[in-house]
Amino acid sequence: MAIKDILKAHRTWEDGVGLMLGITIGLSPWFYDEPAVPVVVLNSGLIGLAVLALAQLELIRLRRWEELAQLVCGIYLSASPFIFQYAHQHQLRLWHWALGASVAILALFELWQDWDRRDMRG
Repeated sequence: MAIKDILKAHRTWEDGVGLMLGITIGLSPWFYDEPAVPVVVLNSGLIGLAVLALAQLELIRLRRWEELAQLVCGIYLSASPFIFQYAHQHQLRLWHWALGASVAILALFELWQDWDRRDMRG
């Protein structure tokens, strides 16, 4: 089996990583030393739940829209420090940038893997 064939197959570990990222995103405001603003906690919780739900849906049935939605969630999470003006909280900003980038990179990798699949709709 060639390396290309190994990389092009969608694996369940990718969905497991998505599940872990969703949980970590939801808990990320509590990693920060200072108390976070309630809107930041709500934002992190909702994005974490969205990433978690999308990863669970991918375990059931692969659809392209799920991967696109994960990509949007990752980009949105990376932009959240500027949207909600908590970019001055250095550690939380770095957590959200790193987690958002991880979700976006994972989603792009999954999209690349599944791009040629004919059994995927949407």
